[in-house]
Formats: sequence, C-alpha cells, structure tokens
Amino acid sequence: MSRPSRIALAAALAAGCATQAPQEPVLADSGTIVGEAGDPRNRARVHTELASLHYARGNMAVALEELRTATAADANYAQAHNMLGLVYTSLREQGLAQASFERALRIAPTDPEVNHNYGWFLCETGRTAESIKFFLQAIRNPLYATPWHSYSTAGICSLRMKNEKDAEEFFQRALQLEPDDPASLLQLGHIRYRQGSLEEARKLVARYNKLIDPTPESLWLALRVERKLGERVAESSLASQLRRRFPGSREYQQLQRGEYD
Repeated sequence: MSRPSRIALAAALAAGCATQAPQEPVLADSGTIVGEAGDPRNRARVHTELASLHYARGNMAVALEELRTATAADANYAQAHNMLGLVYTSLREQGLAQASFERALRIAPTDPEVNHNYGWFLCETGRTAESIKFFLQAIRNPLYATPWHSYSTAGICSLRMKNEKDAEEFFQRALQLEPDDPASLLQLGHIRYRQGSLEEARKLVARYNKLIDPTPESLWLALRVERKLGERVAESSLASQLRRRFPGSREYQQLQRGEYD
C-alpha cells in the first residue's frame, strides 16, 4: 500500500490516501538499543532495531546484513522476519517479502505489526480483498498501540476496491480513535464531498491542511468544496496557493482546464 517518507515509517505514521502513497508499514518500537549483551533473543532484537534504523534511512543493504545477523542469533524472532518483509518489499523482491511475512505470521499469528504490514503488502501487490482480514486481525489485539492506523489503511484499501461504504466506516473508526489522523481526514473529506455533505467536507479538509503542509490533493479538494459552496474569495485564494506551490501538479492542470469534477 495515497507519498510519505521512510523516516516517517520508523515513527509508524499514517499517510496517505488512494491517490497518494498510502499508509506506511508499522515498525515495532521495543525500546532503546543498549548493546548486544545478553541471550540470543536480545541480540536478535538489537540487530532488528538497527535494521529498522537503516531501513528508515534507505540503507537497504546494511539493513539486510543486520537482519541476517538477527535471524542467525534467533531464527524464531518474528520481528526480524517482519522487518525482512519490509526490506524485501522496498527492494521489489515480492517472493522473498511474502515468505518473510508468512514466516513472521507462523511465529506470531496475532502480532499486530506483522498483521498490519502483511495486509499492506497484499494491498500493494494487488490482493486487496485479502488484505482487510489482516488489518482487522491487527486491530483485535488489545495491546496494539495504533489501531487507528490499521483502520485508516483498511479504508484506503477498500477505496481501491471501489467499496466506499466500508471505507467510510473504517475512516470514521480511525478518527474516533485518533481525530488527527491525516489520511482519514482527507479521504473522509473526499467521500463527504462526493455525497454532497459540503460543510463536513470543508471541516475535514481544513483540519487536514492545518495539521500538515497542504498537498496538491488537499488544496484541490478544498478549492472544489468552496466553489460548490459559492465562496469565490476562498476559492480564488486556494487557486492561488495551488498555482504558486504546485504549478506542475495534476491538480493545477485540472484547474487550468476547468475540470472540477
């Protein structure tokens, strides 16, 4: 599985939408790296954490080396195989990614990070219908720190299947848990716009644009909402922002052609 950075991955953020690079994988946060002393499981954990840092910086070769060390120390450490799945996905080694995620799931079938990441892998590789059950499995775990992330990503994948009804419910649930989830705000804003609920669409996209730097997509949605509401001053201001900040964007080209819907 919307255009966020790998650094944001390491913080397990959410992102994204059906037309953006969508939600990012979840990286487990098991504490501060303090050294390699201890039993094999601790060595595996330390090297997996080091791998996640290199992954976040785009150093895939080093991440792989750290993960080989981790799995050599403890072949049954699920997070090492989960991390391997993420690295292989970034390297477009789908077969190896699949095998890594499946091994992680065999070891830890209820682990929320593993389920979320495998669900996202399935969504990104065209098996969108299969992905939803893994997001829901992640959410069922009472120890999952960010269930809203899986709800939001399930919404994105539902939109890919043209299932707007389920997507709407997933985004609403995400926002109940995390009112400032950018991906859910923007995508629910799109849905409300299509439904004709313009005031709600305005509130959702305005909140999105206050939380993070506006994107071409968010400015374009806000502009079209104001246009339909008849607010020409606001529409003109948003058009100026779109032209000034994103002159090469698809959305600005649509504005120039007058393709509002």
